[in-house]
Amino acid sequence: MTFLELGVSKDLNKGLKEIGIVTPTKIQEQAIPVLMSNQTDFIGKAQTGTGKTAAFGIPLLSQIDTSKSHVQALILAPTRELGQQIAKQLFKFTKYTDKIFTESVYGGEKIERQLSRLKRPTHIIVATPGRLIDLINRKAVDISKIKTLVMDEADEMLSMGFKKDLTTILSKTKGNRNVWLFSATIPSSLNDIIDTYVQKNAVRVTVDKNDAINKSIDHQFVVGDEVNKLDTLTYFLKTQKGGRGIIFTKTKVAARTLFKQLVSKSYEVGLLEGEMTQKERDKVMRAFRKKTLQLLVSTDVAARGIDVANLAFVVHYQLPDQIEYYTHRSGRTARAGKTGISLALITKSQVQLIRGLEKELGIRFNQIR
Repeated sequence: MTFLELGVSKDLNKGLKEIGIVTPTKIQEQAIPVLMSNQTDFIGKAQTGTGKTAAFGIPLLSQIDTSKSHVQALILAPTRELGQQIAKQLFKFTKYTDKIFTESVYGGEKIERQLSRLKRPTHIIVATPGRLIDLINRKAVDISKIKTLVMDEADEMLSMGFKKDLTTILSKTKGNRNVWLFSATIPSSLNDIIDTYVQKNAVRVTVDKNDAINKSIDHQFVVGDEVNKLDTLTYFLKTQKGGRGIIFTKTKVAARTLFKQLVSKSYEVGLLEGEMTQKERDKVMRAFRKKTLQLLVSTDVAARGIDVANLAFVVHYQLPDQIEYYTHRSGRTARAGKTGISLALITKSQVQLIRGLEKELGIRFNQIR
């Protein structure tokens, strides 16, 4: 299938081609024709890294009436990084179309800056829930006329404690609008929102487990003692010959400790953990994107919304508590047709956890030495 066959306009297709998006992914193939041609609510279940931004972005852009200057669509995202990334993608998609104005708003930036930007014509707002509510309360944003509300990474927004904000926003847009919800998992708290705010006849698309699991990721594990973990990691990093990757820990204490240990071994490494300020976080991410840092040590919470191209590997220094976290973590590598390694460093007692992941996610792990 090509994007033109899915009903995408020539101008949009030209923009996609220019940034290397040529062949639709599974979720794009299933979502785009439905969302382009129908006024419908939609629930798309697909993992991170499967091309969801284009799956909802292309139909959304196709619906914008550029002769009108009010806000016509709203995209909610869990983190500032993901919001910025979505806005950037939409901008690139529309290089050859009529001018569509997208504004990205989020916490961690002075609200005054965003207030002044929102005075310009704005067709699409990409927002984190908390900041959007601040702007609505200040009467800086009017979402009463929106035709489409997209919730991206909906499960992440709930696990970050945004449920109350989401219900407030959804209740303010009731009426003539469609909700398009995209999520890697559908926990019960998300079903509550679906039952209340999404039409019963919503189109549901699931990119099934086998399709969602990225076949380009090589899942590996090493069994060893806790005390030898750092040595195992440094041995693995030597085999990567300068490849870039993210090393995940479960806790911020473990992240800080590992970061210091790697710095003392002269690795170019950055740290991401939940208690950092947005400014510190941005600085680390800028350095990582510019490749002045080779490695990131991160907790699960701090890594939300990160999208960096060409990561060679992900290391699970500590296995996560939740299966979804394993998927989110490993999905950071092997993107856009590239291959990558997802390596778990475990103790003997954790082998059954690996077997559980294999069964649950339909993947195979290779044991290394």
